Amino acid sequence: MSSPHGIDPRAQNDPRNRYPTDEQFYGSDRPEHAQLPEDRPRGGGDNTSPLKHRGTWATVALVAGIILLIIVGIALFP
Repeated sequence: MSSPHGIDPRAQNDPRNRYPTDEQFYGSDRPEHAQLPEDRPRGGGDNTSPLKHRGTWATVALVAGIILLIIVGIALFP
């Protein structure tokens, strides 16, 4: 499939298979002469730094803490 939208090549001339460009699609909900810049730029903008997620050890500690809380609760209140 050479089409960017995954269209069967035999259906390329079908008028139902017309898709707007990214600029047309994302610009369709903005006014023609917008006075304010877009507050949430689409496509990432200039910020190319990756998102920082919580580390593996923090997740392991959280799960271990919950398990420990359950065990202590069972031990104290049989």
